[in-house]
Amino acid sequence: MNVAIVTGAGSGIGRAIAVQLAAEGYKVLANDFRTEAAEAVAVEIGGLACGGDVSNEVDVAAMVAKAEASFGPVTHLINNAGHVHQGRFTELKVEEFDRMIAVHLRGTFLCTQAVLKGMLARGQGVIVNIASQLGQIGGIELVHYSAAKAGIIGLTKALAREVSAQGVRVNAVAPGPINTPLVRSLSADWQRAKAAELPLGRFGEPEEVAATVAFLCSPAASLFVGQTLGPNSGDVML
Repeated sequence: MNVAIVTGAGSGIGRAIAVQLAAEGYKVLANDFRTEAAEAVAVEIGGLACGGDVSNEVDVAAMVAKAEASFGPVTHLINNAGHVHQGRFTELKVEEFDRMIAVHLRGTFLCTQAVLKGMLARGQGVIVNIASQLGQIGGIELVHYSAAKAGIIGLTKALAREVSAQGVRVNAVAPGPINTPLVRSLSADWQRAKAAELPLGRFGEPEEVAATVAFLCSPAASLFVGQTLGPNSGDVML
């Protein structure tokens, strides 16, 4: 049985991933910093909910324990939880930088460490880390966000080299601009200008990112090791 934890599953890309995996027969625990949002998604997919902060070791341990007690060993981990804050580099506060790194990079580290020993003991497992195209090209007023996402890509590559031969596949997905509540909160002028920069001419939908994640979770992706796939409307071409 496939048992997946999806962090940051309360809305946007995380919710779409949870819905997609549940539709494919996975038992899914939806995590979110907002407990009520996680619970709503869990009801929607017939899964399990767990509130908690992925940068907090106690919360992460409780999340994994809840998934295993209800569903059994965790076979798939989707590190999707994120945090966005915009600001010029010279004006960033240390606590703003630290929080960005904590949620993205420390969170990915803690959640992965919490499930990896079990995966290695069983000789199989899949980890998919959600990065961003800004981790590849950078973003103005998003230095701390870009750095955190670049760190996730580096973590993905290094960990894949360390554990792939033991049966655990580790990959990343680096979405471009996606039609999420966060992006929709930006000005219409910004959205039009950004869409005009994209070769595809439009933003992606959360479901399109979820399809990429579902592929990496599947046996069809057996040769994908340490890769970063880019559903990004052509914003980054590698």
